[in-house]
Amino acid sequence: MTCQEAILSQRTYDYITDFPVEETLGIDSVLCQEAVNDRFQVIYVDNGALPSLETSFYEYQGIPKLYGLMQVGGDAPLIAQNPAQPPFDPAALIASGISQVQGPPLNLTGFGTLVCLIDTGIDYENPLFRDELGNTRIEAIWDQTQQSGTPPEGFLYGSEYTKERINLALRSENPREIVPTTDDHGHGNALASVAVGNLAGMGNASGIAGVEAGVLTSPAIPAGFRGAAPEAGIVVVKLKPAKEYLRNYYLLPEQAVAYQENDIMLAVKYCEQFLKLFQRPIVICLGIGTSMGNHAGTSPLSAYLNQVALRRGCVVVVCGGNEGNGAGHFRGNFSEGNGTREVELRVAEGNGGFCMQLWGRRTNVLNVEIRSPGGETIPPIPLGLRQSITFSFVYERTRITIYSTLVEPTSGEELIFFRFVDPTPGIWTLRILGQADAAGGVFDLWLPLLQFQQSPVYFLSPNPDVTLTEPAMAAEVISVSAYQPANGSFFIDSGRGFSRNGAPRPDLTAPGADVSTLYGKQSGSGYAAALTAGAAAQFLQWAVTEGNQIFAESRMVKGYLIRGARREPDVTYPSKEWGYGKLDLAGTFTSLRS
Repeated sequence: MTCQEAILSQRTYDYITDFPVEETLGIDSVLCQEAVNDRFQVIYVDNGALPSLETSFYEYQGIPKLYGLMQVGGDAPLIAQNPAQPPFDPAALIASGISQVQGPPLNLTGFGTLVCLIDTGIDYENPLFRDELGNTRIEAIWDQTQQSGTPPEGFLYGSEYTKERINLALRSENPREIVPTTDDHGHGNALASVAVGNLAGMGNASGIAGVEAGVLTSPAIPAGFRGAAPEAGIVVVKLKPAKEYLRNYYLLPEQAVAYQENDIMLAVKYCEQFLKLFQRPIVICLGIGTSMGNHAGTSPLSAYLNQVALRRGCVVVVCGGNEGNGAGHFRGNFSEGNGTREVELRVAEGNGGFCMQLWGRRTNVLNVEIRSPGGETIPPIPLGLRQSITFSFVYERTRITIYSTLVEPTSGEELIFFRFVDPTPGIWTLRILGQADAAGGVFDLWLPLLQFQQSPVYFLSPNPDVTLTEPAMAAEVISVSAYQPANGSFFIDSGRGFSRNGAPRPDLTAPGADVSTLYGKQSGSGYAAALTAGAAAQFLQWAVTEGNQIFAESRMVKGYLIRGARREPDVTYPSKEWGYGKLDLAGTFTSLRS
């Protein structure tokens, strides 16, 4: 089996490591390995030679977590929507102070910068992503799903399409025969339109699909459409779908769109290589997220993003998710003298299974007792250093696997991972028992993303805080929650901070509800991230391309954006909802004059 075959095969496990597994564990079934950086690598292992993922053989952080699209309304493809397009509404750009600096005297349009979007791909034929001559603004596309071409140099799968090849395709009668990639979902297109879309320069174009005699003829795009950084270059990674074994392990519904952590890490590596120090800065935008993990920014992806974000000329922008109103987080606090808390969980009809995670503090040791809706009980479980136990009920079909580790390596905290298969509908009760230093101890439970649930599952007493999705908790990235630009109110579905360890997250909030895209108005924190990524490209044009602050990176850009953010007198900052305030790029430049 070749490396490419091993990477794509459904008969291999993907595993993220920060050590040479085949040497340390003596595994002789490693078929392929691919380095992410000097710390992380991904190995691909013959799953026929290894135990099931439900066992305690694997470290929690090694199994790739699955990430979903951060759009509201489910995972239905946007390209299937064909509403009557309303006029382009620049409200989100104006509210963010982006429009105000696109024109004189600053003329910040992202010129000389790159924006890299890691998502569902892009329709490179769309006029939004071309210049005034009809040439592409896309520097390169890495399509992880397409194996007919050549992988990027240093990578082992997918196909790379360069700017020259894309332009060749655009001049041909059948572009897809030359560059056979597109966005067949639409989420990537929508994010790209918000971050870097541009029809303003198309008035002089002719001979372009969708344009006749300088007039846009495609009904899919409102006239005058303009993104935040309309002259930025574009890099795109189209992520390959998650493997079936991981979808089955995490018990995802059939229609859920999901991507693997290791593929995202490699996508970030691909984007990073386009950075030209002190010459061409880059903004990496992630409009995807997961509710799994300890929500403190210690996952492999978060750790890697922290390293990338500190490179000079590189900015990483991450959305905060749409889980704030999903009742998917519970926080428990043992009152003085009481080492027991009850947690009630409602499971709707038609749910074939779901996963749930419990994270404790280092000063406590937790055990769990579970009672089913029918009254059957799993007694308190004596959890060891690391183990996996499966329970089957006598009168109900439910099977529960509990994986526990007293000290999870990336965080140093206790983790209990639950996998419910065929859960009985109704109210489940978990009794959380604190065995050491219980008084004042805190624990957290998280359910899967809303779109990863086969039918609704929710806590009866949820906590809307600490619902930002990962990797928004990574310390060095710019993490963004969402608000409604029409009235300035916080977007009810947006994730909220702080991080689990109390670190201020998010950094900012940006328009994420009813934002104009090439598919009409859409909502979700992914659009807030796209706007912020465009604003970051504008700032990098001023800072790096124009030589005003050539050493800029994520931490520095974050500081400038925070200085210019709009803050209300009746809100205490940093805020769990608003971070340090609303994105206001014009305000950032105003602050530089002070």
